[in-house]
Amino acid sequence: MKKRLSMLIPVAAAFCLAFTGTVSSVFAANAPAAVTAKQETAVMAADSNSSSDKKTDSGKKEDKVTRSILTNKEIDPEIAKQRPIAVMYPINYEAQPQYGLSNVDVFYEMIEEGSMSRQMGIIQDWQNIGQIGNIRSTRSYFVLEAMRYDPIMIHFGGPIDWLIKVTDRDDLDNLNGVGGVLGGDYGAFYRVDNGKAMEHTAYTSSDYIKNACANAGYTLSIRPQYYDSRQFYFNDEDDRNTLEQYEDSIPATNIDMSGAFPVTQSSLVYNEEDHKYYKYLYGEPQVDAVTGEQMAFDNVIIQEAKFKYVGNHGYVDLDTISRGRNAYVLTEGRCVPAHWWRKDVHKHTTYYYKDKSRIHLNTGKTMIFIIRDHLDTFSLDGVTYSTQGDPLTPVQ
Repeated sequence: MKKRLSMLIPVAAAFCLAFTGTVSSVFAANAPAAVTAKQETAVMAADSNSSSDKKTDSGKKEDKVTRSILTNKEIDPEIAKQRPIAVMYPINYEAQPQYGLSNVDVFYEMIEEGSMSRQMGIIQDWQNIGQIGNIRSTRSYFVLEAMRYDPIMIHFGGPIDWLIKVTDRDDLDNLNGVGGVLGGDYGAFYRVDNGKAMEHTAYTSSDYIKNACANAGYTLSIRPQYYDSRQFYFNDEDDRNTLEQYEDSIPATNIDMSGAFPVTQSSLVYNEEDHKYYKYLYGEPQVDAVTGEQMAFDNVIIQEAKFKYVGNHGYVDLDTISRGRNAYVLTEGRCVPAHWWRKDVHKHTTYYYKDKSRIHLNTGKTMIFIIRDHLDTFSLDGVTYSTQGDPLTPVQ
């Protein structure tokens, strides 16, 4: 049990209950018939050998520069040694725009209760950001997904009943603005009088995070026992993956996720001039509050996950540690159907083609939508696809 559980304050605990959420369990998921046990074994063997590779996946000798495991971009070696932060962002229309979005390397959107969703940003180079947020509560499956990066988890509460089993893990370091049994805030947050509802006024910054980590005794350096140096498989920066080598890849320049996220109606539009997908929320550009820059991604992943409902409030529990379920990798204006596999909470997710080969991303930022299989839908270039049966099955 973490030492911070002794910090329980009844008033804070009661306040925690106001934040809804769920705790994620790791399901015993069986692979669909399209992926055999033999195929899964081959993927596992390939992944287990990846850490000892002396060359890049393209066969070229590794260059001498330090590259981000999140984007494959060249970064300062000192930044590569530090743990990222995982920030919980709200999707409420009145809470937009958000601070710190231009610094996000990997961005997630997942459903929560009441057809609402929430977003989480993984940021590697965070120690010079003046304002981040506002910060909102988390759900356990967000935390379990974030733990593949061994981050410092930054959130403002969550439902005690469904979250405490995750926040009480000794391998998780979190800064919780509500305090109490879900972990302390350690002075990580401040309020801004922005004229909005109270839940939209909590912020943090790099200085606040560093001071809070010092108070909590959290290291800012990567922890070898929880650190996975392989998060994605990338093509060489000067050799972009067009996906045209896959016989069943299709054009995908307009991504509509409203079938999975009916409130935000998240979508992206591909710009062939700069090879990026531009993000929209509520039909409007999703921008950083400081720079006004619209979020843009070189890669987009749509990942189907097993789910169930828990509790009495329609909480959703998503399985982000599984194998064999459908996924879709989009880059360069095209989409290829795939499967995904993740074997442990501290391990990356592998996206692989039907011939068992790993699908490579292009250098740059990545947007990941994790959606409910057998329920949600998504649309590519005006065609709506289901999340059951064979990949890329149009809705009838």
